[in-house]
Amino acid sequence: MNTINAQTLTQELVRIDSSDPGAYEGAIGCKIAALLKSAGVPVVKEEVLPGRFNVMGKIKGEIDDPALIYICHMDTVTLGEGWSVPPLSAEIKDGRLYGRGACDMKSGLACALSVFLKAAASGKQPRHSFIFIGTVDEEDYMRGVEAAIASGWVTENSWVLDTEPTNGQIQVAHKGRTWFELTADGVTAHASTPWKGADAIAAMAEMIAAVRQGVEATPHHHDLGRSTVTFGQINGGYRPYVVPDHCTVTVDMRLVPPTTTAAAEVIVKSAIRRAEKQIPGVHGHYRITGDRPFVEKDAHSYLLKMLRESCAAVTGSPAQVSFFPGYTDTAVIAGNLNNHNCLSYGPGDLELAHKPDESVPLADIDRCERVLADLADRILFA
Repeated sequence: MNTINAQTLTQELVRIDSSDPGAYEGAIGCKIAALLKSAGVPVVKEEVLPGRFNVMGKIKGEIDDPALIYICHMDTVTLGEGWSVPPLSAEIKDGRLYGRGACDMKSGLACALSVFLKAAASGKQPRHSFIFIGTVDEEDYMRGVEAAIASGWVTENSWVLDTEPTNGQIQVAHKGRTWFELTADGVTAHASTPWKGADAIAAMAEMIAAVRQGVEATPHHHDLGRSTVTFGQINGGYRPYVVPDHCTVTVDMRLVPPTTTAAAEVIVKSAIRRAEKQIPGVHGHYRITGDRPFVEKDAHSYLLKMLRESCAAVTGSPAQVSFFPGYTDTAVIAGNLNNHNCLSYGPGDLELAHKPDESVPLADIDRCERVLADLADRILFA
């Protein structure tokens, strides 16, 4: 077969309309499957959500587990407004390739897939199995990688690399991500006689202040910094002249060790008690809508050692090792399976993701493709 280089493949992926995640994942999944089949690689597809499929290709090795796994999500965020170039044009100017998903993570996917296809085309059997996985839903609830774990596509022993944009760094740790939905139930009344009611929004204001203070008071971490909290959405009330009897707010906490979801729950419960005391007649409650544990660096990780060697060999200097500011497919694997060989390394800068004029340097695509090829050679064929 004629293999395809990562730059050309990135352009092809960017031109696929990603305005609807299901349609985009379907189109890119079909393209991945076709490329894998043309390389003689068996393809496994698994429906995760209606019409939305994970895709997996595997080159069987002498040893099946641990396997080297390149895992990449196939969805992107919406196109958005404010572009100076068409978001699906894959336009190249001044050494950069522009388009929605260019760095998050169509270029990273292209690097991983091109290296995998070249390994398949070589016809050589690797020492360990080599697996490529394309996942759905990473930009939302990460149900794609959860399904891959449940189906045994990855194990606690796997060497797992995602190609999220890391700006030349190897990123090995993640803050935890815990989501709450807080609710305040009050009593409605006319605004001219507010003492006859119980203001749910006023109570929520007390909760928000207490939660923010509680999170800010948690310990800092030497690698991951401090925990943060964001109140992403709030709803409540009817009219200016009505005491509101209901209010909800969504809460996003990014937690660093030693602060766990259980510790965050203590903060939330204390905030509710404070609000109920300050605004008599209001009752607060909460539910946890997301619970992703923090992932700390393992300096003894075999995959980290090998990736550092590959980066030094290809670029001439060692890559900086840091933490990933968001949450990735590999973080889900590390947290769920206690796998200490889950890393992120890919082209582009996360600062440009999810924004108008998202772009990736062509030099980054080339660098990443060569590093991933060297890593596969070191682990599987050298």
